[in-house]
Amino acid sequence: MDIRHASHYEDVKRYDTETLRKHFLIEDLFVPGELKMVYSHIDRIIIAAAVPTNSPIVLEGDSKELGSEYFLERRELGIINIGGAGIVTVDGEKYELNYRDGMYIGMGTKEVILESVDASNPAKFYMNSATAHKTYPTVKIDLEKANKVEAGSDEECNKRTINQYIHPAVCKSCQLVMGMTILEPGSIWNTMPCHTHERRMEVYLYFDMDEENVVFHFMGQPQETRHIVIRNEQAVISPSWSIHSGVGTKNYAFIWGMVGENQTFTDMDHINTKDLK
Repeated sequence: MDIRHASHYEDVKRYDTETLRKHFLIEDLFVPGELKMVYSHIDRIIIAAAVPTNSPIVLEGDSKELGSEYFLERRELGIINIGGAGIVTVDGEKYELNYRDGMYIGMGTKEVILESVDASNPAKFYMNSATAHKTYPTVKIDLEKANKVEAGSDEECNKRTINQYIHPAVCKSCQLVMGMTILEPGSIWNTMPCHTHERRMEVYLYFDMDEENVVFHFMGQPQETRHIVIRNEQAVISPSWSIHSGVGTKNYAFIWGMVGENQTFTDMDHINTKDLK
């Protein structure tokens, strides 16, 4: 498990490109046949991905890192599949997850097994996990069941649909909020005008991009912004003090996951574009 420590904003503004990417960018998440995990000390979120091929992958956490007997002993989990058809077995019960299907798995679940229906077109299970204090039911959430918020416009190049999967309007969770934003063709900006939310951190996974296109992800304090160039199926960690916005060379999609003080989606500190530096 890769461990990422929290960074103070006074230090971050002095980071060069290599150091910025080292602390906040997550590359090589989706490796065929493997389970990859990153543990961030920012609100103790775990960012993970599994790509089962010929054999199922069992979700296991290092007992030394988590201090628990099994991964979800004191955690909850969100999963969204961005690959081929897959099956998630939760304490013996099977759930089929096709492309863009998601699910919530509650604290106390002892066994999570991830597998692909077709090894030549494997599932790509993207996961966020947060610490939990109560058990809520496991729920499958496909794209149609997600709570939808239309945002942006063609004129602003940011017309998009925000699909809220793990959200109070859809299912109960302790603190994890998770969803997917899909930009329309011709739209390239996300979350601009931008905001921070001091009470929650956030992680973005950018996907649905080809090799010729990238996203310039903006972070940092509003008066001290930085950017990271992000490629397909790479994730970026956003501390609560940081903006989190991006512009692509073509339209794309991204999965967002939030962990922190509350689950109020609109609890944001909005920033006027004219105040950015």
